[in-house]
Amino acid sequence: MGAAPERDEKICRILLIGGSLREGSVNTAVLKTARADAAANVEAILYERLGDLPLFNPDLDRDPLPEPVAHLRANLGVAGAILFSTPEYAGSLPGAFKNLLDWTVGGGLYGKTAGWINPSSHGGSGGTYETLRIVLGFTGAGIVEAACLKIPVQRADIGADGLVAAPDIRKAIGAALRALAVRAAGKGQ
Repeated sequence: MGAAPERDEKICRILLIGGSLREGSVNTAVLKTARADAAANVEAILYERLGDLPLFNPDLDRDPLPEPVAHLRANLGVAGAILFSTPEYAGSLPGAFKNLLDWTVGGGLYGKTAGWINPSSHGGSGGTYETLRIVLGFTGAGIVEAACLKIPVQRADIGADGLVAAPDIRKAIGAALRALAVRAAGKGQ
Protein backbone atom coordinates (compact mmCIF):
# COMPACT_ATOMS: atom_id res chain seq x y z
CA MET A 1 0.00 0.00 0.00
CA GLY A 2 2.91 2.38 0.53
CA ALA A 3 5.33 1.54 -2.25
CA ALA A 4 5.84 3.86 -5.20
CA PRO A 5 6.19 2.48 -8.70
CA GLU A 6 9.71 1.63 -9.85
CA ARG A 7 11.36 4.17 -12.11
CA ASP A 8 11.30 3.41 -15.85
CA GLU A 9 13.67 5.67 -17.79
CA LYS A 10 11.57 5.40 -20.98
CA ILE A 11 8.57 7.09 -19.38
CA CYS A 12 8.25 10.51 -17.84
CA ARG A 13 6.35 10.12 -14.60
CA ILE A 14 4.27 13.11 -13.57
CA LEU A 15 2.74 13.09 -10.11
CA LEU A 16 -0.65 14.81 -10.01
CA ILE A 17 -1.39 16.40 -6.64
CA GLY A 18 -4.70 18.01 -5.78
CA GLY A 19 -5.37 20.27 -2.85
CA SER A 20 -8.97 19.32 -2.19
CA LEU A 21 -10.44 16.61 0.01
CA ARG A 22 -13.88 17.29 -1.42
CA GLU A 23 -15.74 14.50 -3.20
CA GLY A 24 -16.35 15.61 -6.78
CA SER A 25 -13.74 18.38 -6.65
CA VAL A 26 -13.18 20.32 -9.87
CA ASN A 27 -9.44 20.21 -9.10
CA THR A 28 -9.53 16.42 -8.89
CA ALA A 29 -11.51 16.26 -12.15
CA VAL A 30 -8.80 18.34 -13.85
CA LEU A 31 -6.07 16.01 -12.60
CA LYS A 32 -8.02 12.87 -13.51
CA THR A 33 -8.48 14.31 -16.99
CA ALA A 34 -4.73 14.94 -17.23
CA ARG A 35 -4.15 11.31 -16.26
CA ALA A 36 -6.68 10.02 -18.78
CA ASP A 37 -5.27 12.11 -21.64
CA ALA A 38 -1.56 11.67 -20.92
CA ALA A 39 0.63 10.88 -23.92
CA ALA A 40 1.95 7.35 -24.36
CA ASN A 41 5.40 8.36 -23.03
CA VAL A 42 3.92 9.98 -19.90
CA GLU A 43 2.74 8.08 -16.86
CA ALA A 44 0.49 10.42 -14.89
CA ILE A 45 0.08 9.20 -11.31
CA LEU A 46 -2.76 10.65 -9.24
CA TYR A 47 -1.79 11.13 -5.59
CA GLU A 48 -4.89 10.25 -3.57
CA ARG A 49 -3.72 10.21 0.05
CA LEU A 50 -3.85 13.89 1.00
CA GLY A 51 -6.20 13.16 3.90
CA ASP A 52 -3.94 10.41 5.27
CA LEU A 53 -0.98 12.65 6.05
CA PRO A 54 -0.40 13.44 9.71
CA LEU A 55 -0.04 17.07 10.70
CA PHE A 56 3.49 18.19 9.98
CA ASN A 57 5.68 17.89 13.06
CA PRO A 58 9.48 18.16 12.76
CA ASP A 59 9.77 15.53 15.51
CA LEU A 60 8.11 13.01 13.15
CA ASP A 61 10.34 13.95 10.18
CA ARG A 62 12.88 11.20 10.82
CA ASP A 63 13.21 7.47 10.29
CA PRO A 64 10.99 5.68 10.49
CA LEU A 65 8.71 8.17 8.77
CA PRO A 66 4.95 7.83 9.22
CA GLU A 67 3.79 5.50 6.43
CA PRO A 68 1.70 8.15 4.59
CA VAL A 69 4.72 10.48 4.51
CA ALA A 70 7.01 7.70 3.28
CA HIS A 71 4.43 6.93 0.56
CA LEU A 72 4.29 10.58 -0.52
CA ARG A 73 8.06 10.93 -0.63
CA ALA A 74 8.49 7.64 -2.51
CA ASN A 75 6.06 8.84 -5.18
CA LEU A 76 7.84 12.19 -5.37
CA GLY A 77 11.12 10.31 -5.69
CA VAL A 78 10.13 8.51 -8.88
CA ALA A 79 8.35 11.50 -10.43
CA GLY A 80 10.11 13.59 -13.03
CA ALA A 81 7.57 16.38 -12.59
CA ILE A 82 4.63 17.45 -10.45
CA LEU A 83 1.35 19.00 -11.59
CA PHE A 84 -0.73 20.66 -8.88
CA SER A 85 -4.33 21.85 -8.83
CA THR A 86 -5.85 23.27 -5.67
CA PRO A 87 -8.82 25.35 -4.59
CA GLU A 88 -8.49 28.47 -2.52
CA TYR A 89 -9.76 28.53 1.06
CA ALA A 90 -9.92 31.77 3.02
CA GLY A 91 -7.69 33.50 0.48
CA SER A 92 -4.83 30.98 0.52
CA LEU A 93 -3.83 27.34 0.34
CA PRO A 94 -6.19 24.82 1.96
CA GLY A 95 -4.78 23.49 5.24
CA ALA A 96 -4.47 19.86 4.14
CA PHE A 97 -2.62 20.90 0.97
CA LYS A 98 -0.24 23.20 2.87
CA ASN A 99 0.40 20.32 5.26
CA LEU A 100 1.43 18.14 2.29
CA LEU A 101 3.78 20.87 1.11
CA ASP A 102 5.26 21.19 4.60
CA TRP A 103 6.21 17.50 4.45
CA THR A 104 8.15 18.18 1.21
CA VAL A 105 10.26 21.14 2.39
CA GLY A 106 13.81 19.90 2.74
CA GLY A 107 13.09 16.80 0.67
CA GLY A 108 10.77 15.46 -1.95
CA LEU A 109 10.26 18.47 -4.21
CA TYR A 110 13.86 19.64 -4.35
CA GLY A 111 14.86 20.13 -7.99
CA LYS A 112 11.55 18.72 -9.27
CA THR A 113 9.91 20.22 -12.33
CA ALA A 114 6.55 21.70 -11.30
CA GLY A 115 3.50 23.45 -12.67
CA TRP A 116 -0.15 23.95 -11.83
CA ILE A 117 -3.60 24.38 -13.24
CA ASN A 118 -5.91 26.92 -11.62
CA PRO A 119 -9.43 25.84 -12.66
CA SER A 120 -11.27 28.60 -10.79
CA SER A 121 -14.24 29.59 -12.93
CA HIS A 122 -14.98 32.73 -10.91
CA GLY A 123 -11.60 34.42 -11.36
CA GLY A 124 -10.34 33.52 -7.90
CA SER A 125 -7.42 31.60 -6.47
CA GLY A 126 -4.75 34.05 -7.62
CA GLY A 127 -3.44 34.42 -4.06
CA THR A 128 -3.37 30.66 -3.65
CA TYR A 129 -1.11 30.15 -6.64
CA GLU A 130 1.17 33.03 -5.65
CA THR A 131 1.52 31.36 -2.25
CA LEU A 132 2.20 28.03 -3.97
CA ARG A 133 4.91 29.74 -6.05
CA ILE A 134 6.55 30.98 -2.83
CA VAL A 135 6.40 27.57 -1.14
CA LEU A 136 7.78 25.83 -4.24
CA GLY A 137 10.65 28.31 -4.19
CA PHE A 138 11.49 27.19 -0.66
CA THR A 139 11.39 23.55 -1.75
CA GLY A 140 13.78 24.17 -4.65
CA ALA A 141 11.27 23.07 -7.30
CA GLY A 142 11.76 24.30 -10.86
CA ILE A 143 8.58 26.06 -11.96
CA VAL A 144 7.69 25.69 -15.65
CA GLU A 145 5.76 28.82 -16.60
CA ALA A 146 4.21 27.14 -19.66
CA ALA A 147 2.66 24.61 -17.25
CA CYS A 148 1.22 27.23 -14.87
CA LEU A 149 -2.16 27.85 -16.39
CA LYS A 150 -5.49 29.36 -15.48
CA ILE A 151 -8.05 27.14 -17.19
CA PRO A 152 -11.54 27.96 -15.95
CA VAL A 153 -13.61 24.81 -15.39
CA GLN A 154 -17.23 24.87 -14.28
CA ARG A 155 -18.98 21.91 -12.69
CA ALA A 156 -21.10 21.67 -15.85
CA ASP A 157 -17.88 20.99 -17.81
CA ILE A 158 -17.39 17.72 -15.91
CA GLY A 159 -19.02 14.59 -17.29
CA ALA A 160 -20.63 11.72 -15.43
CA ASP A 161 -17.28 9.89 -15.55
CA GLY A 162 -15.67 12.61 -13.42
CA LEU A 163 -13.54 13.90 -16.28
CA VAL A 164 -13.64 17.28 -17.99
CA ALA A 165 -15.76 16.81 -21.10
CA ALA A 166 -15.08 20.06 -23.00
CA PRO A 167 -12.50 19.40 -25.76
CA ASP A 168 -10.95 22.88 -25.58
CA ILE A 169 -10.38 22.54 -21.83
CA ARG A 170 -8.94 19.05 -22.25
CA LYS A 171 -6.57 20.40 -24.88
CA ALA A 172 -5.34 23.11 -22.48
CA ILE A 173 -4.86 20.57 -19.68
CA GLY A 174 -2.86 18.40 -22.09
CA ALA A 175 -0.66 21.38 -22.99
CA ALA A 176 0.33 21.84 -19.34
CA LEU A 177 1.18 18.14 -19.01
CA ARG A 178 3.25 18.23 -22.22
CA ALA A 179 5.19 21.30 -21.03
CA LEU A 180 6.12 19.46 -17.83
CA ALA A 181 7.10 16.29 -19.70
CA VAL A 182 9.31 18.23 -22.14
CA ARG A 183 11.11 20.04 -19.31
CA ALA A 184 11.51 16.87 -17.24
CA ALA A 185 12.86 14.98 -20.28
CA GLY A 186 15.37 17.77 -20.85
CA LYS A 187 16.60 17.30 -17.28
CA GLY A 188 16.97 13.55 -17.79
CA GLN A 189 14.10 12.73 -15.45
